[in-house]
Amino acid sequence: MKKIIYLGLSLLSSAAAVSCSMDFEPTGAYSDKTFWYSAKNAESGLTGCYLPLRNGSMFGGMAVAMEECATPNAYNYANTLNWNDLAKGSHTADGSIFAGRWKDAYTGIGRCNMLLQHIDLNRELSTEAVTQMKAQARFLRALYYSVLTTYYYKAPLIVDSPDISQVGRTRTDRAEMIRFIVDELGAIAKILPRTYTAKSDQGRPTAGAALALRARVLNFEASALCNPGHETKPWEEAADAAWEVMELGVYSLYQDGYAKLFTEAAEHSSESIFNVEAVANPLGLGHSMDIVMRQYNSAAPLRNFIDSYWMKDGKPREESAYADSEGYADLDPRFAQTIVYPGSTWMGETVKTDNTNVRFTNKQTGFIYKKYTVYTEKVPGDQELNLGENCSPTNIMLLRYADILLMYAEAKNELGEMTEEIWNRTVKAIRQRAGFTTSSAWAYPGADTDEIRRQIRYERRVELAGEGTYYNDLRRWREAENVMNNLSIYKYDGTLIGTRNFNKDRDYWWPVPSSQLEIAPTLRPNNPGW
Repeated sequence: MKKIIYLGLSLLSSAAAVSCSMDFEPTGAYSDKTFWYSAKNAESGLTGCYLPLRNGSMFGGMAVAMEECATPNAYNYANTLNWNDLAKGSHTADGSIFAGRWKDAYTGIGRCNMLLQHIDLNRELSTEAVTQMKAQARFLRALYYSVLTTYYYKAPLIVDSPDISQVGRTRTDRAEMIRFIVDELGAIAKILPRTYTAKSDQGRPTAGAALALRARVLNFEASALCNPGHETKPWEEAADAAWEVMELGVYSLYQDGYAKLFTEAAEHSSESIFNVEAVANPLGLGHSMDIVMRQYNSAAPLRNFIDSYWMKDGKPREESAYADSEGYADLDPRFAQTIVYPGSTWMGETVKTDNTNVRFTNKQTGFIYKKYTVYTEKVPGDQELNLGENCSPTNIMLLRYADILLMYAEAKNELGEMTEEIWNRTVKAIRQRAGFTTSSAWAYPGADTDEIRRQIRYERRVELAGEGTYYNDLRRWREAENVMNNLSIYKYDGTLIGTRNFNKDRDYWWPVPSSQLEIAPTLRPNNPGW
């Protein structure tokens, strides 16, 4: 679907902004009715529903890497979108990321609602085409609402086209919002295709994408943050949702190398479930991971994260036969496939610690994330070396199969239903794909729920490193107050960068942005502590 990203962009703003009160049809202009008559305009309207995904406050720019900077995994020196304030616990309800993500979510929701209300007016598309476009819009709307419930606890549930009267809405009960999202995704999974045959359709949501998003939402709801009593039913729903994805028979772990999975060569592989599509284009239709990792080092892995890696026998250093290995030797094979570190080779240079590398900088912490960059050990060509902001070509995977396997393993373990068969299909399979060659690295730990939980949580941190999932994992596990409070963070050599804090009575949920409360006081009361 890379080409639908830039179809009809000039029509999007007008399509999204049309007042619902317009009922005239002026010559040479579009009304909310006439805009939807043509197939071209309808496709442009659908494109508008996708576009907020690419915004820097959502999943575009360097967003997935920035999310890592609110955890012990990474550091943002520039306080981009106030991510560093969030990490330090000094954030306010005026933070740019809070306002931006709320705005982007509702921009997407408004466009989806506009399409859903008006696309039946179309005079050129087949009934089946309209049905499929509606299903895509419903998926995207559910995705935007899942963002709101994941970060802001609850928000107004709006299913009508944008109208000024919506400013007075109150926040909808969270349980109602979650049920709406889950029911919508279940319903559209029966409408969306399992796969697409046309290359131009790649990137559109499938039945599997709907089921995978539903699994993620239910996994979040089953966890300690939303299920403090550890009730069984939420975990059963989460396990069943992940299992549905697994039983589709559509997805499997990509076997041509863990590092290669995050390159353009592996796009739309058997592991990819739903992407934010990217194009290397001067118009800025990609993301910014290359320039960020190469030139700014503004989402720099921390020594705290590096020290969390286990050894190549699948055990923490203090329990491993390789405990005395020096430097970066004998670590989990994903370490070298994820992290640029001093002494390694990247972009044709040996990585130094004095900031004298010519093609890149690692001055913030000494480390760099490799994921979603075009760079390898080889010297890059001029085109790759000059990739600017929003020009990176590699799709960002919002949903991938390894994540689903780990969700299923987690849910079954929390239910006390983990078996060796489940372990082998999930954790063992992921570790074997990662490149472990010692059987102890994937051996079933036995019926020890706590030990399996420790291993699954390690696996999520390392397998999904740099993909923006760890922040929400720490929140939903209610571990943020332990892991991110009074936390000292370090460069490669142990130099102290600073201290981070997390207020357990305030920081598990983002505030409704101050700018929104000024516009709509009915959104009060804000979340606890705000």
